[in-house]
Amino acid sequence: MKPRITLAETTLPDGGVLTFQEHDGRKSLLIHGQQICGPATRAAEEELARLACAPFRPARQPKIFLVGLGLGHTLASVCAELKQKRGAFIVAEPLAAIPEWHRAHLPESPLLSDDRVVLENDCSPPALTRHAGMLHAILLHLDASPTGPRNRPWVDDRRWLSAAFEALQAGGLLAIAGSRYAPSLTRNLQRSGFEVAEFTVPAAPGAKKPRFLPIWLARKGRAADG
Repeated sequence: MKPRITLAETTLPDGGVLTFQEHDGRKSLLIHGQQICGPATRAAEEELARLACAPFRPARQPKIFLVGLGLGHTLASVCAELKQKRGAFIVAEPLAAIPEWHRAHLPESPLLSDDRVVLENDCSPPALTRHAGMLHAILLHLDASPTGPRNRPWVDDRRWLSAAFEALQAGGLLAIAGSRYAPSLTRNLQRSGFEVAEFTVPAAPGAKKPRFLPIWLARKGRAADG
């Protein structure tokens, strides 16, 4: 059995420990031994990017906001989906250790090689407000992305959902993936003015009995621009 190698660790604001680990060539982020980002989330992160970016392939200057960097799976897929040289991919990562780990251990990360990537350190409502009406899409993973107050996902915060709605262009998307279904999420998104569609993606493509993971696409409809 191949060993699990701890590449780095850092203490989170709530006192927990985030561990960056490698096992048999696969890298993961874990909290209390629970994987929050890695092989278990990669398929959903990549499909999240594909679905969110598809409507904006014709855009001349797509502007995408990613809530958190994680291991870069979502970011890499966004960079691959949108080839426009004048695109802007804003990664809001409040934990300074994560970009440092990319530089030290993930040489293939687009954070290091794609000059369209802009790194910020704030994904709160005021941070979104600075992009009012300019974003084509906002991408968030319920497990892999940074959390908001009381260690809850940002989508549980009505102020954040309101700021996300205002930050998007007409027709823009708030795209969310998770490791499990969140029963109240669709209703909360609709109350914030979004038109919501739900999708599923297999956690392990090609598996004989795949487990399916949820994805929500919340659109800022033109009728709600008012």
